[in-house]
Formats: sequence, C-alpha cells, structure tokens
Amino acid sequence: MQPAKRGDVPRAIGRTKGGLNSKLHAVCDGEGRPVRLLLTEGQQSDHKGAATLLPDLPLSKEMLGDKGYDSDAYRAALIKRGITPCIPPRAKRKHPATYCKTLYKQRHKVENMFAKLKDWRRIAMRYDRCAHAFLSAIQIAAFVIFWINQ
Repeated sequence: MQPAKRGDVPRAIGRTKGGLNSKLHAVCDGEGRPVRLLLTEGQQSDHKGAATLLPDLPLSKEMLGDKGYDSDAYRAALIKRGITPCIPPRAKRKHPATYCKTLYKQRHKVENMFAKLKDWRRIAMRYDRCAHAFLSAIQIAAFVIFWINQ
C-alpha cells in the first residue's frame, strides 16, 4: 500500500496569529458528555462549524453556546427546529439578542468536558498530523472519560 500523497488527507489545521491550530466543536448532552464532535481549521469561525453540525443535532429543548455561535441565521435555524437558543450576544452587536443567564450557567459542564479532554497530552498538544487520527484520539478519550467512568 502506498503512503498518502501530500494534500490527499485533510489535516484540519489552520493558520492564525497564534500559529497552527484547530478547533473542536462538540454537541453535549445535559450532563456534559459529548454526543457529536467536529474538528475544523483554526481560522474557521465558530458559527460556520455550528452550521455544519446543525443537521446532526439531537432532539432537545435548548442549545447552549458561547458568543462565537451568535449569528441571526444560526438562531433562526435553531428556532425552526424547535430548539431555544441560549447564546449570549457578541459585544459589538447592534441589536443584542436575549438569553437566559440562569440556563447559561449550565454551560460550565461543556467547559469541564473540554478541560478533561485536554488532560490527555496527546489531545492538548495535537501530535497527529491527520484530522482523522486526531479525531479518533479525541473520541477514544471521550469514551474512556465520560462513558466508562460513570
């Protein structure tokens, strides 16, 4: 079997001010356990990654997201699916959208999930060049951390 040629395998690594990096988007259940994962390039905006995950969202009442997911189109798509968006507005927004601050406090569970994943050095440092190898490591870590250690 021949090794893959340069550029054949997507790396999902983008260039930003901080150097080469990638973003991990996660859809979590109410306990902060990851249900869906998506890896994108570092320079891609958060709401474009969220739009990619939108068709795969499980049935739910609310969706908690950080300011990077704040866009009118994404909010409208969530409402069309019957999901109430709980996303704080960006600071420079002309017409800030409202959100439930009490419900938004539950987002710490998602942040804790990312912190637990990054305890694994292989994930925190991104040693893998290929996106599929890196995402596989993340999925194994998530399975071990969240589903076996209940």
